[in-house]
Amino acid sequence: LYKQPLERKGTAKLDFLRKIELEIQEKWEKDKAFEHDAPTTVGESTNKNKYFVTFPYPYMNGRLHLGHTFSLSKCEFAVGYQALKGKKCLFPFGLHCTGMPIKACADKLKREMELYGNPPQFPDEEEEEKEKPKTSDEIIIKDKAKGKKSKAAAKSGSSAFQWDIMRSLGLKDDEIVEFANAEHWLEYFPPLAVKDLKQMGVKVDWRRSFITTDVNPFYDSFVRWQFVTLKERKKIKFGKRYTIYSPKDGQPCMDHDRQTGEGVGPQEYTLIKMKIVEPYTAKFKSKVFYMAATLRPETMFGQTNCWVRPDMKYVAFETNSGDIFISTSRSARNMSFQGFTKENGAVPVIMEILGQDILGSALSAPLTSYKIIYALPMLTIKEDKGTGVVTSVPSDAPDDIAALRDIKKKQALREKYGIEDKMVLPFEPVPIIDIPGYGNLSAPLVCDELKIQSQNDKEKLAEAKEKVYLKGFYEGIMLVDGYKGQKVQDVKKPIQKMMVERGEAMIYMEPEKQVMSRSADECVVALCDQWYLDYGDPEWKQQANEVLKSLETFCDETRRNFEATLAWLQEHACSRTYGLGTRLPWDEQWLIESLSDSTIYMAFYTVAHLLQGGVLNGQGGSPLGIKPEQMTREVWDFIFFKTSPFPKTDIPKEHLQRLRREFEYWYPVDIRVSGKDLVPNHLSYFLYNHVAMWPKDNGKWPQAVRANGHLLLNSEKMSKSTGNFLTLTQAIDKFSADGMRLALADAGDTVEDANFVETMADAGILRLYTWVEWVKEMIANQKNLRTGPADTFNDRVFAAKDKYRELAIEGMHRDLVFQFIERQTLLLAPICPHLCEYTWGLLGKTGSLMKASWPVAGPVDEILIRSSQYLMETAHDLRLRLKAYMLPPKNKKGDSKPPAKPSHCTIYVAKTYPPWQHSALSLLGKHYKSNNGVLPDNKVIASELGALPELKKYMKRAMPFVAMIKENLEKNGPRVLDLELEFDERTVLMENLVYLTNSLELEQIDVLFASEADDKVKEDCCPGKPFSVFRSEPGVCVSLVNPQPFNGLFSTKVDIRQGDSKDSIIRRLSKVNRLIKDLSRVKLMRYEDPILGPRRVPVLGQEEQGKLPISNKSVFNINLEEKRVTLADNGLTVDIGDTLVYLIQ
Repeated sequence: LYKQPLERKGTAKLDFLRKIELEIQEKWEKDKAFEHDAPTTVGESTNKNKYFVTFPYPYMNGRLHLGHTFSLSKCEFAVGYQALKGKKCLFPFGLHCTGMPIKACADKLKREMELYGNPPQFPDEEEEEKEKPKTSDEIIIKDKAKGKKSKAAAKSGSSAFQWDIMRSLGLKDDEIVEFANAEHWLEYFPPLAVKDLKQMGVKVDWRRSFITTDVNPFYDSFVRWQFVTLKERKKIKFGKRYTIYSPKDGQPCMDHDRQTGEGVGPQEYTLIKMKIVEPYTAKFKSKVFYMAATLRPETMFGQTNCWVRPDMKYVAFETNSGDIFISTSRSARNMSFQGFTKENGAVPVIMEILGQDILGSALSAPLTSYKIIYALPMLTIKEDKGTGVVTSVPSDAPDDIAALRDIKKKQALREKYGIEDKMVLPFEPVPIIDIPGYGNLSAPLVCDELKIQSQNDKEKLAEAKEKVYLKGFYEGIMLVDGYKGQKVQDVKKPIQKMMVERGEAMIYMEPEKQVMSRSADECVVALCDQWYLDYGDPEWKQQANEVLKSLETFCDETRRNFEATLAWLQEHACSRTYGLGTRLPWDEQWLIESLSDSTIYMAFYTVAHLLQGGVLNGQGGSPLGIKPEQMTREVWDFIFFKTSPFPKTDIPKEHLQRLRREFEYWYPVDIRVSGKDLVPNHLSYFLYNHVAMWPKDNGKWPQAVRANGHLLLNSEKMSKSTGNFLTLTQAIDKFSADGMRLALADAGDTVEDANFVETMADAGILRLYTWVEWVKEMIANQKNLRTGPADTFNDRVFAAKDKYRELAIEGMHRDLVFQFIERQTLLLAPICPHLCEYTWGLLGKTGSLMKASWPVAGPVDEILIRSSQYLMETAHDLRLRLKAYMLPPKNKKGDSKPPAKPSHCTIYVAKTYPPWQHSALSLLGKHYKSNNGVLPDNKVIASELGALPELKKYMKRAMPFVAMIKENLEKNGPRVLDLELEFDERTVLMENLVYLTNSLELEQIDVLFASEADDKVKEDCCPGKPFSVFRSEPGVCVSLVNPQPFNGLFSTKVDIRQGDSKDSIIRRLSKVNRLIKDLSRVKLMRYEDPILGPRRVPVLGQEEQGKLPISNKSVFNINLEEKRVTLADNGLTVDIGDTLVYLIQ
């Protein structure tokens, strides 16, 4: 579980990393490390060795935050890796200013100053609480699913006032005033984004950066060229189409313009015209219809009544045909923008009606077998969906049968609302659809099964709908005349069309869910005259699918999301009248909206540096001396279409050829990285527009799209209002650039939501600092590292594994240590480039790490790696056996004490398997070879093993052994069937005897062959599974005294065992006294007089007086009965008494 990060005790390590980062960034800027141009000649061979990565340019209405940073870090890591792999890499970074948000914020500031003064004096409390988005549990049949994650919080902030939002960004009142001018946003935030990204150390070629809108004359010209080309190719059309629309703004409300409801589209309903037979017709003097909205027109054959909500307000309004429609005012507002009323957007209300006043109306409804049906009360109708009038089909709708049963069995309910028995009791559900498993009256059946008592059993009714609604649509078969035997889903559209043509129904649209514009207006669906990109065109759709086929998406979910989007995607309005952007070249009253000017701008990156010269707004003068007005359509054609002829222009030919060469070299985009929420819109438009602009040149189509999940912060959604939020610059200040980058790399790597954990980032600071300190230590200490051939067992293993410091008892090898540092630095460089560049300098390398090469892996010595794994497993097994040895004996009465810690161990290794295992393995190996790597069932194996005489008495153990071998076979492959190991077990253990002895804290380990042991050991020991026996060797206890003052070393007692040497006693002493680190400095001595010597008071500076050194050749012998120790040296045997002396030299 995530824990809140602890307060840091200090910032020294962080400050150290930040200092390095600033120095390295200065070096990169000076070296122009990330600026790359196309080669002077472009051939197929050079073109293959480039890597062009892009990230959707972020919107410039604030500082970049950690969510942006997570997505762009994937670009950053990829570029770092590909550059080390020897590719010429380009990572450009643009900044998006097109659209409504900046203009809306600027205008909001103007309004606030007009209303509340400058600086504004806001009321203490908001007079009106913002209406929360409404939700619905309605099950909707759609063509394909769309991603709909809203970014409302990020767009609107937690404050109702824009001035307060600006203050929350750290701006002062006199600074905020300037933001009432929309262009000031374009001057203020883009340079901050560049500054923040440079602090992160991104490998961006900043010469190619730009901002959008007509403020930038070169980008403006580029977008105009794109749209003229698309219009000429008949991709852009003009006409009425259903669009999410803001009446207040007077224009379509695109995703980027919404406060809530991003990704929400128009939902189509069929309006069923239910004509009032009595009593209102005479009063209105024209036809009056209840307008019931349904998603299932094919079920109208089963109508038994209609529902209205008694306490809901309805309006009766006049339509352009003169008929009167009754619905909610919300739905009437939608209808008024869809051609239902004489004046667009105006609802001519004749009267307002309460639902209870129209209950009991007699109605004539289309398709139903009942000539007259009645309006009845339903208490659960929602105001935010449909028209407030609901047609009732109790045969197939659980809500309808529940409500109908309520009013049938509750006389008091009927009396309350003035409903006569004749309006209810004669009406029974009409069978119209047969559903497999539910019959022809599915709703009554499922309500009975779930024991639904009334229309208020909401949870059970939701479950009932879940069971029958979609199953009925996709699997149901029609029972009514004219459509009998046909699938429900096949007849929906024909029945709808038939009813519309007969004047019994109308098509109606409303937003799938509530959509609020940034101007706090509830949006409608309107029929608008608009310029739109015809993404529904079958030929264009098919071409987009061709792009998708060859696109690398890295995960199936991303591909499925693309496929679903391309299936449902239709027209997309590309124009608006309000906001910032480029004007449509042929109709300048319209601006091109932000999802439409951002589809092929990656091509602009390839030439931006030669046109703009590194100035974001493109107004700083071109390095080639080109003026924006010279960028005619023919010039753009020449640059981007390789078959286009040289244009009539006064731009020198070599300049235009250079521009074309840049594009031809860098294109196509090798990978585009983005959040997964952009798949249903921007990324799909990205595919569409590339194939539209380069239909016959698939070499210009995008190569890969990598979509990632959203970023959580400490396992929770990022939110400014809760304070769980970090901007990019805050994260760098808090964790350093490399610390943050390390935590971003750890946060997640799939389309699932990732999690940036602050404790991980804090730990990253420590890891990175510790790494640098260790490198410095190795550099300073390199003279003390071992040299010569790197041929010990652990030297060889170190090429593939890192446990070197622990295992290399003989000392680490200098060349291998520095090879490790170099390779580790290169491997970490894409993620933590500053620290790695610094380390590269510490190693004395010439040139920048950015120009180094990714380490090349040599041939892998699998046998060596397996022998190392064997060593680790054996050490682990020995520890477990030692632990078991130390447990008190079981099943013994009284206090059973654990045995004394063993001093010695004998490890037995087997060259071959015991005969019964050998036979079993041989049989399995034979089957494995003859059956193409497949073993037969255990029954077959058991039968064949039972027939072998040598296995008769081992059958209880044979099948578990077979099961173990089968399991190992799946994990490790056929080598587990080999009858001998591919390496020498005893040699591996003998080479690492010191490591094993030290790690188990034993005196001595012997390694013997199992053939030298008793039968039990032979039975339990097999190749790869050594058998160990622990024992305690007896000894005689003596005192070891240190007479040197002020060193913290005191007297201690140590057992001396038969055959001990000087070195073995010093090793034993060091295990008792941990202060002794360097054993080579220990001098072991005995008293000349073993009886009186220990009693004499030592003289300062004469600690060796009266003592004799013990030589390396000396051997200790013990007499256990007499508890006596003697020393044999050069043929002499002396009694040492009960005390020895040790000195530290």
